[in-house]
Amino acid sequence: MNAEVRQGDPERAYDVVLFGATGFVGALTAEYLAEHAPTGCRWALAGRDLGKLERLRERLTALDPACADLPLLRADARDTGALRELAASTRVLATTVGPYIWHGAELVAACAEAGTDYLDLTGEPEFVDRTYVEHDARARETGARIVHACGFDSIPADLGTYYTVNQLPEGVPLRVDGFLRSNALFSGGTLASALTAIGRGPQTLAAAHTRRLHEPRLLGRRARGPLGAPRFSRETGTWALPLPVLDPRIVARSAAALDRYGPDFRYRHYASVQHLAMALGGTAALGATAAAAQLPAARQWLMSRWEPGRGPDAARRARSWFTVRFVGEGGGRRVFTEVSGGDPGYGETAKMLAESALCLAYDALPDRAGQLTTAVAMGDALLDRLQKAGIRFRVADAR
Repeated sequence: MNAEVRQGDPERAYDVVLFGATGFVGALTAEYLAEHAPTGCRWALAGRDLGKLERLRERLTALDPACADLPLLRADARDTGALRELAASTRVLATTVGPYIWHGAELVAACAEAGTDYLDLTGEPEFVDRTYVEHDARARETGARIVHACGFDSIPADLGTYYTVNQLPEGVPLRVDGFLRSNALFSGGTLASALTAIGRGPQTLAAAHTRRLHEPRLLGRRARGPLGAPRFSRETGTWALPLPVLDPRIVARSAAALDRYGPDFRYRHYASVQHLAMALGGTAALGATAAAAQLPAARQWLMSRWEPGRGPDAARRARSWFTVRFVGEGGGRRVFTEVSGGDPGYGETAKMLAESALCLAYDALPDRAGQLTTAVAMGDALLDRLQKAGIRFRVADAR
């Protein structure tokens, strides 16, 4: 473990609780905390199966003997009383239990009520919009920070855009495009969450509409995250396929909250593909998957191909990588930046979630509450943590 930390809240038993610790990404996050949580950090593992938690603690003890005394907390995502006790016991609660639309609502409610900071890995727009409508106001009252998408969805896009914007002039319209490349594989849990989100199109649209009715309108500014269209990108020399994921919405919400993004901001998010045939094949495959996900039987069959709790082994993860290249323009200046790292869905996602939890627990941060993005809640502090943890943010070129 690292250097000693400042004293936590004496009225709470823990500084950080990891819920869903025995799942695939949950266990990787627990291992990261075992190796990197600072001395004096009061953290605990939580889940519904004490036997699995005990076996995980044994694995962690091999990494750090101090983990032999790590507290284990039993709670089920459907047990409202247990979740309230869990939220009240800690300053920060990080959860990996998805799909969040099925397993996340009660935990967000418990944290908002208890004034406990909440973190998750969701990439589900419907869940994010519903929790805003139902819990943002209460979280503002209690001081809770509700921060969704603290993994590969959507930290590289959100903090990468934040980093890019800070290289551009202030007070002018800004345009940023992100281009993703990766060779990584999905886990069963990630696949289940993605297919659930894709298969709930009408519910997702309804949740977005309801949020627009509740969300204050920007006055004198504009922040957008449109889908865009397939195109050849001269900036990267690749085919750019628009990605229908949560990331552009998260980036646009950061831009709406922070004046530094200028009076008129737009972000688009793409997959970057070298060859036209790959671009056409990828578009067709995405369309077919989206169509199949609308049918419950087909969706269940797709999920059964890779069950939750499974994922690529250590050797495969060691070979995995990601790069997001950003092109930012505004005020007569153009910059090219890059965020890159190792296995995005597992090793780096575990790192991002753990560092986000430690950032909320220990760092000096802006005095904000309610549903926030990573850029708005943690900004420079989290950017610094991730860089020290080995995720690279750099300016590749500026003109």
